[in-house]
Amino acid sequence: MDATEISVPMIAEDILAKEFTRVVNHYYPQVGELLDGCYVKVITCFWGRPARRLQYIGIYCSDEMISCVQAQKEILREVANNMGLIQVVCMNAKRLLRDPMSKVKENNPRLWLELQWVALSDSSH
Repeated sequence: MDATEISVPMIAEDILAKEFTRVVNHYYPQVGELLDGCYVKVITCFWGRPARRLQYIGIYCSDEMISCVQAQKEILREVANNMGLIQVVCMNAKRLLRDPMSKVKENNPRLWLELQWVALSDSSH
């Protein structure tokens, strides 16, 4: 597998995540404000036999924001479903960063840096 094979799906995931955020901001501006302090990512996984490609939204939040974002999960799921994504999952960025078994820093340094920002950001909402 070369760099082109890896980067094209990642670019497509980044575009899809930005489009998800754009749609939420457009139709649900108050919910969109909540996402401003979070990191939104499309996550692709393969499940079943034969393996099916499934995509869902991962929303990485600070301690302060996670309950507010989870309270809007139905709206977020509706947008995700309309975009062909199967689910919305909210994750605590700080908890993931502190997990001793986490390989995020080694496997995805960019995500690790984004999660540092999210975990340390002060909530103004």
